[in-house]
Amino acid sequence: MSQRRVIRLAMTAVMTAFVTVATFLIQIPNPPTRGYINVGDAMIFTTALTFGSYIGGAAGGLGSALADLWAGYGYFAPFTLIIKGFEGLVVGLIADGRTFTRDVLAVLAGGTVMVTGYFLAESFILGYGMPVALTEVLGNTIQIIVGAIIGVPVSTLVRKRLPALIR
Repeated sequence: MSQRRVIRLAMTAVMTAFVTVATFLIQIPNPPTRGYINVGDAMIFTTALTFGSYIGGAAGGLGSALADLWAGYGYFAPFTLIIKGFEGLVVGLIADGRTFTRDVLAVLAGGTVMVTGYFLAESFILGYGMPVALTEVLGNTIQIIVGAIIGVPVSTLVRKRLPALIR
């Protein structure tokens, strides 16, 4: 296994742990959907903007799903794995790591994936219906805004300080 692959695997594991802890750290329950609002998106954005789509998608999906399992929200874990994984993937694919505007655009696209994904899962797959699923849209939108406010500047600082080999 090449040194680059070992570093990518190690960074994926470390960032997955960071996403798990950030998601688990602050939880604001939403009783109608039996879900919760959290700050894990800040770490997903930081990860995807810093390390790209592969690590952002893997850490976003796995870390968030592990937090769901750990916090007793296991019924959301399969949806979270896909939705948050796709969120991290999209952010990593759009971001270029050089421009603030592109980073913000990437976060907006990834955030849209997250809000839409949970709305669809809650409305149609989990069977809560649209009115109940709508109760989480505002909270998820605030979650994205807070995640962007934290994630974009943190990733900018981290990218400047990490050696090219790790990025």
